[in-house]
Amino acid sequence: MPSVLVLPFPAIDPVIIEFGPFALRWYALAYIAGIILAWRYMRALALSDRLWNGLQRPSPADLDDFVLWGTLGIIIGGRLGYVLFYNPAYYLANPGDALAIWSGGMSFHGGFAGTVIAMMLFAWRRGLNIWTLFDLAGCAAPIGLFFGRIANFINAELWGRPTDVPWAFVFPGAGPEPRHPSQLYEAALEGVILFLALRLLSHRFTLLQRPGFLAGAFGFGYGIGRSIAELYRVPDAHIGYLSGFLTMGILLSLPMILAGLALMIWSGTRPSRDATA
Repeated sequence: MPSVLVLPFPAIDPVIIEFGPFALRWYALAYIAGIILAWRYMRALALSDRLWNGLQRPSPADLDDFVLWGTLGIIIGGRLGYVLFYNPAYYLANPGDALAIWSGGMSFHGGFAGTVIAMMLFAWRRGLNIWTLFDLAGCAAPIGLFFGRIANFINAELWGRPTDVPWAFVFPGAGPEPRHPSQLYEAALEGVILFLALRLLSHRFTLLQRPGFLAGAFGFGYGIGRSIAELYRVPDAHIGYLSGFLTMGILLSLPMILAGLALMIWSGTRPSRDATA
């Protein structure tokens, strides 16, 4: 597809530094940075008294302890989600490769499910309000999503469909056609815009005082943003389009949109909770 302007793909080595068999990759650094910054942001929200009006919430010590639980949920759930949702036939024939996370293959929807399970177990063990923990995690999750999508772009993976827009890139390994930088679209939609929207809801409208609302807003917002980005992204080659424009990413996002909308309605229509509840 001809294009008047085509941006040269930046020559960024996916490996930051390498010592013998050890290699630090941008993808791994994105996970590390996303988890650490999300944890610090959750702590900052929990420490801001004006956002809660006395409502009980996890202590900074609780959130410090939750980091390990959340990290395991992200990694285990993300990998299992990819194995089950995106390439079950291959891993059924090659079960040993299912644990080879270093070879690539993580699913957001699987990581989301894994983190939800980790939060439920952690809240039950600590006697915390599960909806408040969900809210905190939802507010912070776009930070990790942003870094993850930037890492996808650096790795020249999950590229977009052919286009003639002036900001198109010719991705290594994707043929000669200029393509949408769909990874950057997702970084903007699922990362920057969703973070700012949740920040507005938590700080301007103080909706942390309505447990569950911001968790629902995250699920709804992510599902919408991901579905929009899927319209510009090439689906996995071994899956392709499920029907018409429908992709696996859109299919897995639909329950998040519906559940998020239902949770916002449920939380928003409940009577205001007493500050000491």
